[in-house]
Order: sequence, then C-alpha cells, then structure tokens
Amino acid sequence: MIINTSKTFTVLKDQKDGIEDFAKFLTHTVPTRFKDQNLIIDLLSYTNLSLEQLLMFIELSNKHRTLNHSFVIVNNALDPDILPDEIMVVPTLLEAQDVIEMEEIERDLGF
Repeated sequence: MIINTSKTFTVLKDQKDGIEDFAKFLTHTVPTRFKDQNLIIDLLSYTNLSLEQLLMFIELSNKHRTLNHSFVIVNNALDPDILPDEIMVVPTLLEAQDVIEMEEIERDLGF
C-alpha cells in the first residue's frame, strides 16, 4: 500500500492490483491505524472497476464516517448515476480533497 499524508487527509493506494485483497486489508487496517484521519482511497488504477467491487468498501466507509471522519473513494470507471448515496466516489484526487475540505467545514459548523 502506498500512503501519502497531508495536514488534513491521508491517501491510501493499492500497489498490488487486487481490489478484493485491498478492500479486505483496509477493513482490518483502517479502524486501528487510520481511525482518526480523513481518508482518500485512490482506486484510479482500477479502470474496469465494477459496482460490486466498489461496494466492498461501503461498510468500512460507513463505519469511518460515523466517527466523524471523511472517507472518499477516487475512481472514474463507474457511471455516477449508478452509485449509491451511502458512499462518496469522485473522479479525481482534487475533487476528493475538495470534498474533505467541505466536510471539515460542515463538521466545524456542527452539521
């Protein structure tokens, strides 16, 4: 896994090209190692990502968001109209950063 940390978020990227294994790994790693951080999950290298594969991250996303931290997936392979509202997926890393910034402002304002 490739980890890039900034002041307000951490980007996690798979380096082994196995979406199922990466999802399982994150399910065990995020709650302990990254529980207090806003996360961007970079899945841009998965150009043939299916909705079923993306949904492997939904439980982790829901748990992380209940702790008042952002969980944003970056991938542009899927049609945004088929994505469930429960998971935040954006097509670029810049948009993921913008989402985290907006969510931080909302949390600061008490929303």
